[in-house]
Amino acid sequence: MRIVLLSSALALLASGASAFVPQHARQSSSALKMSASESDRRSFVAKSGSAAAAASFVAATGGAAAPAEAAAYQMWEKVELPFEDTIYDIDFDSDTHGYIVGARGALAETSDGGKTWEARSFSNLDPDEEVTYRFQVLSFKDGEGWVLGKPTLLLHTKDAGKSWERIPLSPKLPGEPSSIYALGPSKAEMTTTSGAIYVTENAGRNWKAQVKETIDATLNRISSSGVSGASYFTGSIINQVRDDDGAYLAVSSRGNFFLTWEPGQDFWIPHNRGTPRRIQNMGFVEGDIHKGLWMTLNGGKVFVTPTEADLSKDSFDFKEADIKTGGYGVTDVAYRSADEVWAVGGSNTMYVSFDGGKKFAFDKSANQIPGNLYNVKFFKEYGNMGWALGSN
Repeated sequence: MRIVLLSSALALLASGASAFVPQHARQSSSALKMSASESDRRSFVAKSGSAAAAASFVAATGGAAAPAEAAAYQMWEKVELPFEDTIYDIDFDSDTHGYIVGARGALAETSDGGKTWEARSFSNLDPDEEVTYRFQVLSFKDGEGWVLGKPTLLLHTKDAGKSWERIPLSPKLPGEPSSIYALGPSKAEMTTTSGAIYVTENAGRNWKAQVKETIDATLNRISSSGVSGASYFTGSIINQVRDDDGAYLAVSSRGNFFLTWEPGQDFWIPHNRGTPRRIQNMGFVEGDIHKGLWMTLNGGKVFVTPTEADLSKDSFDFKEADIKTGGYGVTDVAYRSADEVWAVGGSNTMYVSFDGGKKFAFDKSANQIPGNLYNVKFFKEYGNMGWALGSN
């Protein structure tokens, strides 16, 4: 029996009270209907202002100001995508222009900030070939973009997606390419599942290694210094994420320890997870490794370091957040500001914190849409809009 996964997207757009109020007023009577439509469960997008914008709305309409937790209830609305394939990543190169990529060669473009999307294709790929790829990673900066797909395929554009070129990659790369980050004109950074980090400054013609050896070689050489599960490591790493200054965080494929790397270091540094539960995902507090780390575990647990983590230590002082998930896994966390934090997970569950991740409240925006959310992103450079991606 074949199961088709329908793509889902949520967008959270930060706007001023003047822009937010008419939209909120227009949608206030049908916000739940948009999420609970029985006839169309394809993709959904969410739009919002902050709790302060919601407070401005009720003041303008003469209503009583609602608490911040209640304001989250109508922070999201749905929008259509031109395909039904699972989507994996989204990125923008301006406040209006961006792309979404996904399974079966899915590619869509927006020129109005995500309100509408048009299906696109890569002119240098045959249609029969394109559908065999799963485009998983997308990164844009100043009109220059990169797309990474599986089976291994790297595409590059210098004209905001009008044309694309295929970048050849050496079959001798340690591990499979796992992420790509646009850094500027002809410059990008690529990682692999073995922990290799490469930088190109000539649009992918040459790549320079930033780490001296693969993670398994490092761990086996130093005997892991007491990090549980790291000795004789021969697997791969997952959930590689990059902070705003180029530091990396990665989780072992078994979820039993994690590693960090900062520019200038020769090797990755392993760390204990500090819990018997398996790590689901990890990331940075406010996109900065020096502001702390967050970690999600099996069973819907969320942990956050209360202060800057000491990256030289084997273990970190994680504190458990107050979040009631009912056992649903939390797949991703993102900081919209120092105080406003969003978490997403199984069964399209969403949670929001207004105290920096100490306590989360349940958000009902997507709870009547079947599926799972697995990625939430914010674009601070473009009005702090954000998107959550998933599949039905």
